[in-house]
Amino acid sequence: MIRKEVFGNGLTVITEAMPHVRSISLGVWLRTGSRHEAAQVNGISHFIEHLVFKGTMRRSAQEIALIIDSIGGQVDAFTGKEYTCFYTRVLDEHLPIAIDLLSDIVLSPRFAADDIEKERKVIFEEIRMVEDSPDELVYDLFSQHYWKGHPLGRPIQGTKRSVAGLKPEHLTRHFGGSYRPENMVIAAAGNLRHARFVKALSKAFEPLEAGRVDGRITPPRDYPIFVRREKGELEQLHICLGLPALPTTSRQRYKLLVLNTVLGGTMSSRLWQRIREGSGLAYSVFSSVNSFADCGFLMIYAATNPSAGDMVLRQIVEELVRLKSEPIGDKELRVAKDHLKGALMLSLESSSSRMSNLARQDIYFGRQSTNEEVLRCVEAVTTGQLQALARKLLVGERCGLAVVGRLSRFKTRRSALEL
Repeated sequence: MIRKEVFGNGLTVITEAMPHVRSISLGVWLRTGSRHEAAQVNGISHFIEHLVFKGTMRRSAQEIALIIDSIGGQVDAFTGKEYTCFYTRVLDEHLPIAIDLLSDIVLSPRFAADDIEKERKVIFEEIRMVEDSPDELVYDLFSQHYWKGHPLGRPIQGTKRSVAGLKPEHLTRHFGGSYRPENMVIAAAGNLRHARFVKALSKAFEPLEAGRVDGRITPPRDYPIFVRREKGELEQLHICLGLPALPTTSRQRYKLLVLNTVLGGTMSSRLWQRIREGSGLAYSVFSSVNSFADCGFLMIYAATNPSAGDMVLRQIVEELVRLKSEPIGDKELRVAKDHLKGALMLSLESSSSRMSNLARQDIYFGRQSTNEEVLRCVEAVTTGQLQALARKLLVGERCGLAVVGRLSRFKTRRSALEL
């Protein structure tokens, strides 16, 4: 049910037919994100993602909103570290309208001077919003220091200084250099026919001229930092601990996903059961895998009373040590595998999640993995492999820590992170 086609100008089109639904999700993905930006224009990809909705050569921002509202659809966008996506979800009968609207937004933004200044203010507010969201702030603080000086360490939305310095010529130059057909993947999933969909797309996208896009990247160097940020107005201490992990394309990625599930990926995970259920020291505690094309890190987050920060961190470290020293039991492994398989399959039941999966698979792998292949890889993970991976990745000398909140009672030192 999955079809792929590449236009003569390099544009990639991927579709998956889902005849049992009435919706179609359509996304235009660019292989460009914040890691492809120079330091002085940090945030420019995110700025452009905002600006394209402010008006095109044919439509005002109000007309764009009215069109999508009049058909009961959704249209939005987001910027990541390694890609940018513009997407819409509509009823199958409204696909021609969705294609016309999305292509107009992506290919013909107006970039009017007054719109640029208004949106600059909006992004300033978004940056301030992160300051008021300690869970996001501690993640950004960790990334900026752990991957110091590397584009992956910079915030996606940029800084007040970098956004203030973005001029119209910077925006048009970045747009012209990135929004090229060979840098795009158009993915669609839902009640559609591939040939008809490609024919509708070709009118808008096939005339685009091909041109080279500089997509070169270099992996970051990790700095095992211990960074603190005092925010006395916060009621909780926010902790972010991270260790180098695996890139998205690693052959061991399924082992890492299972290991993360055991550690802190579910309500039955070790961190949740010990710190929340067993000790009652946190409402929110979890681990997650943050993977990119050539690197990644395993992150553990917890929010707790400032007086309990040392104890929570000690329990996290003890659980990491236990993963290295003790084999995971068969029952615990079975629960983790079944949870992971169920979550992966359930996430692919909507047209929007399938559309996103199509694009990401092509961006990182150049091919589509079948559901059966994914399930087989998860099922093949063994206890011995997990312990070996834990011993390889969970190295105290490479562990970083960021803490945000009231720090007067937090006494932990770098030596406490020895694993």
